[in-house]
Amino acid sequence: MFKFTNNFFDKVEKKTKVGKDTILDLAAKLQKSDLKNEATLREVIKELGDMTGKPVSKDKEDKIIETVINDKVPQDLDKFL
Repeated sequence: MFKFTNNFFDKVEKKTKVGKDTILDLAAKLQKSDLKNEATLREVIKELGDMTGKPVSKDKEDKIIETVINDKVPQDLDKFL
């Protein structure tokens, strides 16, 4: 399971303008979702793009979906910010 620090949330908010509470609400919603379902993932990606004001290209969306479905998501996301 992921461990998130306040530093992580601060970095995310600085880059995306999305606050910690919004992120935690989305995470709670995701916990109830089937993240191996492509349609669900596409919906989540679109929602995140809308939330951040940064649309995701079809190519990037496909790569994200492939990564999630094939369990290739890095465990230490803090390194990517």
